[in-house]
Parts: sequence; structure tokens; C-alpha cells
Amino acid sequence: MYQMLKGKLDGLKKDAVDFTKRLINEQSISLNEGKAAGLIEEEMKKLGYDKVFRDNAGNVVGIIYGRENAPSILLCSHMDTVAAANPGTWANNPCDAQIKDGKIYGLGAADCKGGLAAQVYAGKLLKRSLLPMNGNIVVACTAAEENGLSMGTKFLMEETLPELMINPEFAILGEPTNLGLYYGHDGWMEFNVQLESGNGFNIVDAANEAVKEINSDYSGRGPGEYDMDKPYFTDTNEGKHALIRVRNRLYNGENADKFVERMGKRVATAIRPIGTMGINTAIRKEKQMLYTGRKASATYVTKAWSTNPFDPMIERARQALYAAGCDVNPGRWELGKLGMGTAGGVLLNEFKVATIGYGPGREEEAHAANEYVEINKIIDAVYGTAVIVHGIAGVPVCGWTLDEI
Repeated sequence: MYQMLKGKLDGLKKDAVDFTKRLINEQSISLNEGKAAGLIEEEMKKLGYDKVFRDNAGNVVGIIYGRENAPSILLCSHMDTVAAANPGTWANNPCDAQIKDGKIYGLGAADCKGGLAAQVYAGKLLKRSLLPMNGNIVVACTAAEENGLSMGTKFLMEETLPELMINPEFAILGEPTNLGLYYGHDGWMEFNVQLESGNGFNIVDAANEAVKEINSDYSGRGPGEYDMDKPYFTDTNEGKHALIRVRNRLYNGENADKFVERMGKRVATAIRPIGTMGINTAIRKEKQMLYTGRKASATYVTKAWSTNPFDPMIERARQALYAAGCDVNPGRWELGKLGMGTAGGVLLNEFKVATIGYGPGREEEAHAANEYVEINKIIDAVYGTAVIVHGIAGVPVCGWTLDEI
């Protein structure tokens, strides 16, 4: 079986690399992914997916139907990127993909257009190899993920797939793992402390005291554990308003609502001697407009998640990669910057879908200047993803020849 996959992979390598380059060249800042979505939709149709469409949230979905409806497996990668970090420090235009020393450089190369291309071509590899599948393969290229809130994935799971009567039991994220098998990461949240007073001097003093109190609550936490913006002051009809925005890491079992409630009480107690004023401490929420024109509610909380390392899916993925001659390196994302995350928190915590990550990029390249992905790892990810998918949802074909399939 693995020789079949490798043999068919040879004819796809050039196209997979070319597709990655074209994806990078198509700018797709979060909430503005329309042109990239069109490119992906066209590519999936060209590759012969059984069904290809865009849903109302702008996700591009390609389906390869199996013999039965289960077990269905979801390959999920986001097509949006953040804005280029420090564009003046890039060697080339961030949206002009360049190949050098076996790497493709460009915005989103690692996070995660290289992973998206690998998943799209993994579907093609399985279809081209004629390996029988019990369940469906759903390749979802999602919108509005890079704000850390995975709004496209939520829509996919709440509306799009139920309408198709597809309920994926397993998911693979194409996020950067350097071809490791990742099974979770910490979460984060963002909350606002808002103060309002008719006395301009009081509001400044109160904001400074609130900052001091918040800092004291985080005493002992290291870099990357939390950060806080300077107070932002505005004039209102009632007087003066102050906004303090705070982000902090969430670990498994931490409740964001209870944390914010406790923080609000601490701030209120700290500023009480300064004078009477309005206080509101709450998780940041807002409406965002998807590129399709649909409005979606954004709540700035990404829950920590962790698939059991001994879950049958991970065990089978390990076994399949090992049997196929691939390296097997389990791990977790470190998420060195607050605000980063994956759709795993949505898939596992909200929809109970066992989830792992497997992608060609390196995590440290995400959101970095001169971002790159290694070409050989894109190709390895195409092969490795196909191996995992067939190991979980495919019909065993040990000893079969291509003619027998």
C-alpha cells in the first residue's frame, strides 16, 4: 500500500509546491480571504474531489466520499493569515512567494498555507491511489481563524456539515507541527476593564490603580503568560472613560468567566478609595463581518485542549506513520505569543471530535518575519497525512496490488 502511495505521490510533488506558492501570492488577511478561497475551490475541482463548494461563512469544503458515511475524517486548515510582521524586515514582498535553499518564503507559508496545500493534495493522493475508504474525507479550508477564535470552524461544525449529514469522528489540523503529531495546547482570553467617571482626575488615578492591581494578580507569571495595554482614555457626555485591555493564558480546567469575575472584584476594591465611578469588567466580545458579508459574534476566549495521547486515533496515527516509514514525534504546541491558537479547542471541547495536528511548518515561523516552509516537508506532509487518513478511515489493503483494488 505504501509503495502505491509513494508511486502516485511522485506525479503530484511539483503541483503541490506550485499550489503552495500560488496560495502565498494570494493575500488573505483574516476576514478578507475571498480571492484565496476562489483559488482553493478551483484547485479542488481540478483535482477531482467528489463535491466542492463554499459555505455561507466562506469556508471552502472538498469531499471525497467513502463506501459508508463513517468513520468520516476532517482535514482542517485555515486559509487566512495575520498581517505581515514588520514588513520592512522581510527580504522580499511577504505576498510574493520565493523559493531559496529548499524553502518557500512568504506570508502564511508555515501558518498554514503549506499545511493547507498538503491536506488538499493528500486528498488527491488517496483518490489517485484508488485506495478504498470506509468513511468520507472532508477537507475544510476555513475562514476567520487567525483571530484565535476559529469562527469559520464553528460555522462548519454547527451548520455546514450537519446539513450534509456528515459527522466527523476525527480531525487533523494542518497547523505547523514540523511533522510532529500534536495533541493540544493551552488557551487564552482577552478581557476589558472599563471605568467611567465625571471627574477626569479620578479616572486617571483609578486607571493607574487598576493597572497596579492587575499586575499584582499576575505576580510570578513569566513572559507569555499575560500582557496588558496602557489605559486608553476618551471623553464622554458623562465625563471621562478609561479602557484597559488584558490578555492572559488559560490552562486546562481554568474558567474564563470566573477568572474575570474575580478580577473585577479585585479592581473594584482597589479603586474604591478614589471615588465613585462606573466599573465594568468583562470578556471582550464583538461582531465581526466575514468576507461573505455574514456577521458573526466573536468572544475572545480560546479554551485549552488536549486529546488523550492514548486515544485510539492517535494510536492508529502513530502506527500508520511508523509502518509507512515516517518519523513519529508526539508533542504539543507551545504558543509563544498570546492570541495564537488552533481550531482544536472548538473541535474537541465543543463538538467532541478527537483532534490532532500534523503539518509541515515550524511553529516558531508562525507570525514571524521571513516566514518559510520547507518544500520537502510539504511533500512529506502530503504522504503522511494520506497515511494517517487511510489508517483511520480506510479499508485494510495489506498485500493487495493496484490491480486488485
